[in-house]
Amino acid sequence: MASTDITSDRKRPDGAAGPVDTKPDDLAGLEAGLDALDAVQIRRTPVREVLLRKVLPPVVAVTLVQVVWELLVRAQVTEVYKLPPPSAVWDSAREMWLKGTLLEVVWTSVSRGLLGFLLAVAIGTPLGLLVARVKLVRAAIGPILSGLQSLPSVAWVAPAVIWLGLNDQMMFAVILLGAVPSIANGLVSGVDQVPPLFLRAGRTLGATGIRGTWHIVLPAALPGYLAGLKQGWAFSWRSLMAAEIIASSPELGLGLGQLLENGRSNFDMPGVFLSILLILFVGIAIDLLIFSPLERWVLRSRGLLVKN
Repeated sequence: MASTDITSDRKRPDGAAGPVDTKPDDLAGLEAGLDALDAVQIRRTPVREVLLRKVLPPVVAVTLVQVVWELLVRAQVTEVYKLPPPSAVWDSAREMWLKGTLLEVVWTSVSRGLLGFLLAVAIGTPLGLLVARVKLVRAAIGPILSGLQSLPSVAWVAPAVIWLGLNDQMMFAVILLGAVPSIANGLVSGVDQVPPLFLRAGRTLGATGIRGTWHIVLPAALPGYLAGLKQGWAFSWRSLMAAEIIASSPELGLGLGQLLENGRSNFDMPGVFLSILLILFVGIAIDLLIFSPLERWVLRSRGLLVKN
């Protein structure tokens, strides 16, 4: 078979007839195309665009909820003591603010939730790595972790109170039993999705044992691990609220769960709705301030999100 020469019978620049070598032009075009593929336009998002895309939609949604809420109250779909107007809820919040107890109640629950979540991360991360990397351990406790993840956290409140009493240790025990399985299972899922080629390349370069886990396995499993952390925080927060609602005691201080239970006991529906809104607000704030930036960083580091 005759070899193919990348030439042409076009006229040369000097006007003489003959073959013209087009290889440099082809390479230049190829390099330009690759540069165009790699080039990512980085621009700073204008403040107006940020306000329109990220601030305005939630503000509109909250406003619509308040309008619908007010319309339902005015339409008298139910008794006022069952569905108080938004103004009554805001008056309850204002009263707590003037007394200086609003931030104290929120911080009591938030500090417990964050500390319990950090303890869950410290326990769930090595446990997840152990389950993911050791087949015997996975066979032994893998199904147990999955079962614990599906078990409602409120089920642990009663035995935790009996074992530990009405104190912060009981709260942390309930948080750990609710959050550790989610964090461990998220990490196991992330490790299972690591391409085997990464592991072989790491062993070839000498990254074995703890070094391989730190430099190869954990970075590659980061998306699944982050999803487990996010779910673990959700379980931590829900477990804490369940524990605070059921196990109320002056020694535990007043948290959001106790505030909700006190409102129910006193038939204070504005206080009940205020507690629900504060619990929702904390959950949204933690997601926006911690987990959303982490998710954007992971996506951006993998080229899946364009920097603005």
